[in-house]
Amino acid sequence: MASLEFRGVSKVYESSVWAVRDLNLTVADGEFMVFVGPSGCGKTTALRMLAGFEAVTAGEILIDGQPVTNVLPRNRDIAMVFQNYALYPNMNVYDNIGYGLKVRGVPKGERDARIRKVAATLALTDELKRKPSQLSGGQRQRVAMGRAIVRQPRAFLMDEPLSNLDARLRVRMRTEIAGLQRDLGVTTVYVTHDQVEAMTMADRVAVLRGGFLQQIDSPDRIYAEPVNLFVATFIGSPAMNLLRAELIPGDGGAASCRIGSASIPIPDRLLDQHPALARSIGGAIAVGIRPDAVGVKPGDHAGLAGRVNAVERLGSSEILHIDGDAAPVLHEAVTDGLTDDLLAPVGGEPADAGAPRTTIVAEVDGDAGHHRGDEVSLRIEPAKMHFFDLDTGDTLRTPASTGGSDLAEPARTVAARAL
Repeated sequence: MASLEFRGVSKVYESSVWAVRDLNLTVADGEFMVFVGPSGCGKTTALRMLAGFEAVTAGEILIDGQPVTNVLPRNRDIAMVFQNYALYPNMNVYDNIGYGLKVRGVPKGERDARIRKVAATLALTDELKRKPSQLSGGQRQRVAMGRAIVRQPRAFLMDEPLSNLDARLRVRMRTEIAGLQRDLGVTTVYVTHDQVEAMTMADRVAVLRGGFLQQIDSPDRIYAEPVNLFVATFIGSPAMNLLRAELIPGDGGAASCRIGSASIPIPDRLLDQHPALARSIGGAIAVGIRPDAVGVKPGDHAGLAGRVNAVERLGSSEILHIDGDAAPVLHEAVTDGLTDDLLAPVGGEPADAGAPRTTIVAEVDGDAGHHRGDEVSLRIEPAKMHFFDLDTGDTLRTPASTGGSDLAEPARTVAARAL
């Protein structure tokens, strides 16, 4: 197995387009690292530089502490699993799995034993004589995995390997891949645009945007402590609600957070825990709230006023889209790639028709029985609120700890530059 390291790695194409900028990241021996981000964020380019398929413009790539920036791909002892499987259509499963061993001159007896062992591990024993065209998408993906595993490489690199599968098969395959990686203990870097894959498979997640590393941490910490507005809205489904708010000073040093028509007292202990938040009293900030943390009550209760515009019934839960009495956050980290139509509040008033409004998403119990047109009030607990600087997009919350996030501070710095 091996550790993998990017040291100040950048990639610039001839058109002066920066694909990756000053990437500093270490993947520990045996770790399952997932690169996630929107299309064009640099995740696949980073993976291809690690594999040796893309030249590095600046910086250095190391495997087990040894520089490999100028080493040919075949000499890096890394196996790659591609999005399109890249199987040989004229070869059966047996020959596809063993092709790399044959090219490397592995003796026939050893080659046969290794192929059959891998086929058994991946439930492909009965398919060894079949051609790729005779296999399902999941079986073809297993063959591609088998071809990588049989080489016994120092690391696996996977470029969106599940994107061509249907939703149900993706769920099963991501469980199988994660379990297989744990059993083998092979260092793995996995690229995806699907944040659900990232959150369910990874030991650590690296979130990228515009070529910059935004945050790297465990899935739980990424979700609970996003370092900026981009990470906050990209990670989580449904996405975090972001509302413009004002921190109003109160008597005796206390403060309240004014969101639309609602005023939410901020406990002193919260201000003591988060000094950056305390320094923002008297100014405007962005408040983030996860949909499952939005309390929804009948309209005659105190709270942020709203009206239900749509209900998505998912059985065990309901997703409510609520026209709320609050202003949206129009920061570039949130609005990148969105058109004016997508930025407009769903069912809200026109921009020039009085107080600003936005759509707030709430996730509630499936038996809540809400309907389109219901007048409701929204309750938000301060302890479940996330606070962000409106100018930089950075979090105003102090991390609970730094354990498990060796790049916590550099990630914040890079995030600020990217925004």
